Amino acid sequence: MADITQVSPAPRERSRGAGLGTGRRRPLNRRAAKAWLYLLPAVIFYASFAIWPALNTFYLSFLNWDGVQPPSWAGLGNYVQIVQDPALYNSVLNALLLIVFFSFIPVCMGLLMTALLMGRMRRGMAFFRTVLFLPQVLPLVAVGVTWRWLYNETGLFNQFLELIGLGGITRAWLGDYDLALIALGFIGTWTMSGLCMLLFLSGAQKIDPALYEAATLDGAGAFRQFRSVTVPGVRREITIAGVITTIAALASFDLVFVTTNGGPADQTTVPALLVYRLAFNEGDIGTASALAITLTALVIGFVTLIRRLARENA
Repeated sequence: MADITQVSPAPRERSRGAGLGTGRRRPLNRRAAKAWLYLLPAVIFYASFAIWPALNTFYLSFLNWDGVQPPSWAGLGNYVQIVQDPALYNSVLNALLLIVFFSFIPVCMGLLMTALLMGRMRRGMAFFRTVLFLPQVLPLVAVGVTWRWLYNETGLFNQFLELIGLGGITRAWLGDYDLALIALGFIGTWTMSGLCMLLFLSGAQKIDPALYEAATLDGAGAFRQFRSVTVPGVRREITIAGVITTIAALASFDLVFVTTNGGPADQTTVPALLVYRLAFNEGDIGTASALAITLTALVIGFVTLIRRLARENA
């Protein structure tokens, strides 16, 4: 009997506990519902202008369609055309080469400028930040027009070469068959270096000064401190810069369109420019969509690779 008396309150306690548990869940559910209510406009906007167009482009990539007549099913034919068409294949190779100029060189230059600005050179840092970050606030169309003038036969670049005695190599750089893509790539280098520098400087300023003091006590010089303290401290910023600049290289359009429009002889043609031409000039919506999907897959692949390499080195 004693046991029955002791056991009997348990259901009440369980029922109270269940009631309390239910009471705790209700505010959580209400908060979650309220949070989703606040997020709903952004979700609808993102789904309407990002997810749905992407899915629709993926569907169009399997069609033969000129945008006017009824479409017909093409299967993987548009993707096979990308591999077999030299113009489409070369545009992808050009975009891969631009990664060197838009991403690798700017990251190296950003680290170099960070090392210089984080050293003894404290005075005038705001001026250097403003000047080097200036290309990021300028419209790329204006950047392209300016550099097209700098690179022409009578431009400032050729005038400088003549001034230092190298007049024999002057030329219209963006019209040269062999050097046009490299000349275009250096415009991207100039555009992206300031962004990398600013990211690395922001990350370097968060490094504990005690680490530099300890390195100094251990006899580490400036280069050793930069390699052992600064670079590991800005690893996350290096990853971000690598992702941003790689996407800029693979998806570059406006800078190419303004400076060379893909010339000479398609030597600077990139996938984004071909997507525009195929869709709006030639009316081949299916192939343009397939190339856009291929370009998106390339971007996702490179971004995933960069993030994985950064995680392994962390």
